[in-house]
Amino acid sequence: MTGAETDAATGDDGDALYVLTAALLTPAQFPSVLGDDYPAACATLRLEPYAEGYGLVLGQDGTGARWTVVVDDVSLVAVAIASWDCGMAYDLSPDDRSVVSALPGWPLAVATAAPGLPAPHDPAPEDGDLEPLAPPAGDRWGPAQRRLGADMVALQWAEWRARIGDAADGAGAGEAAASEAGRDGDAEADRDGDAEGGEDTDPYTGVRRVLEELGGYVEQAPPVGRVRSSFAGGEARMLRADGPGWSLVARTDDMAFVLLDDEPHKVLPVTPGPRLPDLLRSLDAMAVRPS
Repeated sequence: MTGAETDAATGDDGDALYVLTAALLTPAQFPSVLGDDYPAACATLRLEPYAEGYGLVLGQDGTGARWTVVVDDVSLVAVAIASWDCGMAYDLSPDDRSVVSALPGWPLAVATAAPGLPAPHDPAPEDGDLEPLAPPAGDRWGPAQRRLGADMVALQWAEWRARIGDAADGAGAGEAAASEAGRDGDAEADRDGDAEGGEDTDPYTGVRRVLEELGGYVEQAPPVGRVRSSFAGGEARMLRADGPGWSLVARTDDMAFVLLDDEPHKVLPVTPGPRLPDLLRSLDAMAVRPS
């Protein structure tokens, strides 16, 4: 993160923006809280889904109001994020000419605030203004929370995999075991049981539906960004896929985890039987990847 100021406009008063953090909005990498795919994420922010993507710069104006400034200088934002991730200072100051729009509020939770300014708050609305952006409520369960939960499973893959352990190995193809996930992605999980024997009961019916829809993605490509692939170590890839009411996290050399809108706060492991590895390889082949 940084405390740099930029002259990017944040409303009619043209106050400078005190930058707190940033995110990429590209086909291969976008805040999943915004939608199941890249076009949906862009639509949430009333943006055209250009292939080059955007950068999202989150900060406060001189009054302390929250603003999300959308810029088309993706490389600048990517360099800033990479520098911050390495613990290096970087002055993220987009040029006015790169600013696409300035939206009130923040779509993501930001834990810091600009020093010397009033506490973060939404700007005073004016006629015709958009409703301020806000992160999803943590005490609810819905599509946004489900996607955020899947993001947390991907970030904490080793911990979730260790909790499943060898107990998940050897179950049949496409079979699942339900684990109770803590609220807001808290990785507190207990194994509830297997779906061995092919029981056609919830939540396993939902998991089988997800696998069928993923197979459909292989046959007919979904909207860009529905399936994303990133480095996972060695030759393995980490897959993130989403669809109506569900999210999937998987490693191409291991198993998968499914989250469903209909199963609040539950993570459903899918064991690597005969079918899953081929499905994951096929999905990886058609997935978008960070450049």
